[in-house]
Amino acid sequence: MAKRRANSQGNVYQRPNGRWEARLRYRDHDTGEQKRVSVYGATQKAALAELDKVRERLKEGQPPRDATTSVAAWMTHWRATTLAASDRKPATRELYANLSRKHIEAAPIGAARLDRLRPSDIEKFILDMRAQMKPGKRTDDNPKPAPVRALSDSTIRSAYTVLRAGLDGAVRDGLLAKNPTAAVKRPGVERVEARHLDRDAVVGLLDAAKESRYHAALVLIASTGLRRGEALALTWDKVDLAGGALRVAGTLARVEGALTISEPKTARSRRLVPLSKPVVALLREHRTRQKKERIRAGDQWRESGLVFTTEFGTPVDPRNLLRVIESAAKTAGTEGVVVHTLRHSAAAAWLEGGVHIKAVADLLGHSSISITGDIYGHAEDATARAAVDGLANTLGL
Repeated sequence: MAKRRANSQGNVYQRPNGRWEARLRYRDHDTGEQKRVSVYGATQKAALAELDKVRERLKEGQPPRDATTSVAAWMTHWRATTLAASDRKPATRELYANLSRKHIEAAPIGAARLDRLRPSDIEKFILDMRAQMKPGKRTDDNPKPAPVRALSDSTIRSAYTVLRAGLDGAVRDGLLAKNPTAAVKRPGVERVEARHLDRDAVVGLLDAAKESRYHAALVLIASTGLRRGEALALTWDKVDLAGGALRVAGTLARVEGALTISEPKTARSRRLVPLSKPVVALLREHRTRQKKERIRAGDQWRESGLVFTTEFGTPVDPRNLLRVIESAAKTAGTEGVVVHTLRHSAAAAWLEGGVHIKAVADLLGHSSISITGDIYGHAEDATARAAVDGLANTLGL
């Protein structure tokens, strides 16, 4: 068996099976321990080339080679440690954990080893998600619809984001030298303008929900553009009825089976929102009704300080608002409406009414004007045309 010293920087041996093994001793920069690493090649030259790669990685403070742990095993560990300890909002942590379990750990990429993961594997992961199909929605006019994509662009982008974050953790922990997802462009999301209703449709929808105990919450969302979670997390100490304004300071969502109020995701979401006089009057009436409910509930009342509660003072499950709006939409003959449609309708009405996009972005709590423009491009176009037409009239054209 041939053997030689490679420039005093490691040993290379030919194994009984004919392959070559190159060995190198090094000191772990984290623990200070002396360790040994072996690499292999079909020829002596190939083995020494692999050893050169190890030296380069050690020189850059990286692990001598990537871990053989599977992607699924690592992501499971990452969920339970790094993700759980992160300062992400509870709802975001739950979303990331669900995306990892469903779309990464259970997918073919989950079986791949970290040390064999390449950018092309990430690209295949994205393509596989795009290729997933589900049956189309049947209607009376189309009882046998063609299959449609099972996953939206935003879901695919979010899964990519989770995988990249997870593998960043593997790099940090010394299991990977580089994150292969960093070499892959983030999946795009096709611009889809948000569906909105015109004034008459919104009025009809709210009228159909008038008998619901959550009618006031829907009116507030429709008139201010609040998110559903923001409205349900609103407390009376953040409402200034005399001054006609409220302050968004929290958002309510169901996280791991429990209703949880957390701070808004961005600083722009923590905002002051003006209230119209009719809405102020509506909230005054609502507060009076709530005080009467508190008396009726007696010792069963659980004081939360929330503006919108159940009959016992506890937080309202966001799904209850969805059920109310779906029932009202059916009564009003408006298909495909969700609570967020009221927010979109408020934004579209402001933009089409000539309100500057910066003011609309502030009212909605968007982190940037570009988000507002992407979602409500149709309203921007209408405003731009009105401005051009108005100028033409001024010029007498």
